[in-house]
Formats: sequence, structure tokens, C-alpha cells
Amino acid sequence: MSREDMIRKLTSRKFWLAVAAFVTELIIAFKGDAEMAETVSGMIMAGATVIAYIVGEGLIDAESSFKGYISSLTTSGTVPKEGIKKEE
Repeated sequence: MSREDMIRKLTSRKFWLAVAAFVTELIIAFKGDAEMAETVSGMIMAGATVIAYIVGEGLIDAESSFKGYISSLTTSGTVPKEGIKKEE
């Protein structure tokens, strides 16, 4: 599984809903009460929100940093104005 696939999964609401549903069912299957299942499910979704925010902000920061780096190279004359060509 690629890094991009992992990021996509960790920021997916569907993935975290599936995790919350699975854990909730486990709690109920092992004779836990509904209140505990609801609390744990809520905690999982809150954690998922934090993870999605952190990953999203990290990606935005990385892209901004990369654009700044490329901009500094092109203005210093190190890289041609056309940019960097991808080799295939």
C-alpha cells in the first residue's frame, strides 16, 4: 500500500465510521452496555477528526514549503523558468 493510499484511508470518514461500528459491535458482543459503546464510538470519531486535521495541515504545509523551495531555485537561476521536467 502506497503512502498516498494510507493518507487517503486515514482521512476518510467512511473508514473511521467503519472502525467505530466494528468496535461498537465488539463492545456489545462482549456484554458491554450501550452507554459505553456510544462513548467509545464518539471517542473514535473525535480522534479521527484530529487525525484528519493533522494530516491535512501537514500536506498543506509540505506543498507550501515545496512551492517556496522551487520558487527560490527558479529566482536564483538554478532551475530554468520552464521548471523541472519529469523523466519517464
